[in-house]
Amino acid sequence: MVNGYVPQRLTEALEIRRREQVIPYGGGTDIMVEHHRTGAYLFLHRISEMQKIVRDADYLRLGAACTFTQVQEHTLTPSILKEAIGRIAAPAIRNLGTIGGNIGNGSAKADSALIFFALDAKLRLMRADEERIVPIRSFYKGRKALDLGADELIVEILLPRDMPERYVYHKVGARAALAISRLSFAGLWSVEDGTITACATAFGAIDQVVVRNPEVDQILIGTRVAELDRVKALYLEAASKAINPIDGRISAQYRKTVCMNLLGDFVERMKDET
Repeated sequence: MVNGYVPQRLTEALEIRRREQVIPYGGGTDIMVEHHRTGAYLFLHRISEMQKIVRDADYLRLGAACTFTQVQEHTLTPSILKEAIGRIAAPAIRNLGTIGGNIGNGSAKADSALIFFALDAKLRLMRADEERIVPIRSFYKGRKALDLGADELIVEILLPRDMPERYVYHKVGARAALAISRLSFAGLWSVEDGTITACATAFGAIDQVVVRNPEVDQILIGTRVAELDRVKALYLEAASKAINPIDGRISAQYRKTVCMNLLGDFVERMKDET
């Protein structure tokens, strides 16, 4: 028998989190297969405050208890996130799994986390008596290691109001569907008057955390599209030095080769679609 709490409001959930040792439970699609977990669960599926998607003066706010399906079907959701969600497992999983749970799992293979890294998202974390805003890049400390207190919950994912409008997304897996990423890539950019005004790339499943190197992408910002050929080699050289995949089930050499190929194609796509 599963023991747990089913709060109806966020304040109730945070109070339980403060006084009890509980495991936050969103959709459970990751937790339910971890047989070593013991203890009471804090079920979050009835908390309406964590299931909202709204845009305010500062952010596009995604409630951490929103399911993948809710996020994918919402009109405010950026297209790159919709596409990534569409590659997650099967509809039954997307109907249950939550974006907060995907982040809280602490995996560099998490499909939605890749997009949030590329968009430089922030996380709203709350405990009973305070809250804090943390960039997602600093929230991940390593594999399954998060900057999350024992009494805190991930409440919202905060996306910038102004996001690059063009993007590419690739998920490399063993099969076309129901596959865990062997490697994933997200790249976004904006162009105004023939000049690149924004550029952001991120790689998943090549290291302990999602890899995001804004200092490398900065090389392309301010470059005229017509001059991309001139800076492409410099960009790829800097990226090659910054991207150092780890060995695992997939070799580091394979991952590095695919990363560089994807980045080269990304630059060519920028030229073709502008």
